[in-house]
Amino acid sequence: MDPHARLSGHRVLSLSGFEALINSLVEEGRRVLGPVATDGVITYSDVTSVADLPKGLRDQQAPGSYTLESSDTSLFGFASTAASWKPFLMPEPTLLIRASRTTDKTITIEQPEPEAPPTVFLGVRSCDLAAMGVLDDAVGDSAGRHNGVFDPTYSARRREAFVIAVACAKPSATCFCGSMSTGPTPTAGYDLVVHEICKAERHEFVIAAGSTEGDGVLDGIDSRAATTDDLSAIDAIHHEAAASMTRGIDPADPSLAASVPEATLWNDIAKQCLSCGNCTMVCPTCFCSTTFDTTDLTGTTSERWRSWDSCFTNDFTAIHGGAVRHTTASRYRQWLLHKVDRWHEQFGSSGCVGCGRCITWCPPGIDITDEVKKLAAVAREEG
Repeated sequence: MDPHARLSGHRVLSLSGFEALINSLVEEGRRVLGPVATDGVITYSDVTSVADLPKGLRDQQAPGSYTLESSDTSLFGFASTAASWKPFLMPEPTLLIRASRTTDKTITIEQPEPEAPPTVFLGVRSCDLAAMGVLDDAVGDSAGRHNGVFDPTYSARRREAFVIAVACAKPSATCFCGSMSTGPTPTAGYDLVVHEICKAERHEFVIAAGSTEGDGVLDGIDSRAATTDDLSAIDAIHHEAAASMTRGIDPADPSLAASVPEATLWNDIAKQCLSCGNCTMVCPTCFCSTTFDTTDLTGTTSERWRSWDSCFTNDFTAIHGGAVRHTTASRYRQWLLHKVDRWHEQFGSSGCVGCGRCITWCPPGIDITDEVKKLAAVAREEG
């Protein structure tokens, strides 16, 4: 790429300029959601100014462990948040249909319009950005898949989302987006992308637009043109972040793991697994759900709701003859192999984006990268 062409697309904002960016989005009537520190973790909530962001905090993540500690004065000095953006795109619970009966016994059935207010997703890491792309293909309407069958709530909220991605400078010990080709720097799918430079002598934000709407928002903010030194600085941050990741999944290993469904290793994993479903709840691409019906006390109105579910629950595969997957080993095997292998057959990509949340939030600290590696080794020994 012509370096001058790259320069023309990047602007540099000061800390006050970044504040002005947030203010402008709030003043437009958008709900700005971004990272905030609460209850000992960094998660997403409403943001109205820079003061709401987790300034000077860094996460320390390990298998089954998450803590926060003081760091420099950066706003985005942490890695993946405790939760992804999934709760805002696939809210739980969601009303699907409502049936009402009048006094003359007329029955009307209503499918409520999805609530999709203009929303800004501020601070989207590249792994979560990739996860949105995965969900777009799995449940969204943007690709025209599934013969016109899609999730209307997800699709409506996704269309209304203005995405401000942030490059990751300090991946956690459980991150492995590099091996999944999903990070640590966002490359597409955003309206704006931010690279934070936080050093003793400077605190600035190198920003580029990824959409026409992003261009329009950036045009209204006081900024300066990026220099080659600015781009060199963000390139150095990217390479350092990529080199710091020690976990990963080899591209050849998932299919090998899938080739040994009867390996005794599955039972060894099951002895640790609690079937708690933590991994599926924090995973940014898991979208399993169930439905339940309610009726009011008068018997005139019934509603069908959708709520999140997990393939780790025994009832998830319950049919008239009992549960299809009645052992922890079978449920873990279904989750892992669907995520890293069979997802390719269904949607043309991996269902894992390397965010590492399933490792961090697993109570016994089961490591998906380690298990895939060990299963692949079993397959090679048997082959």
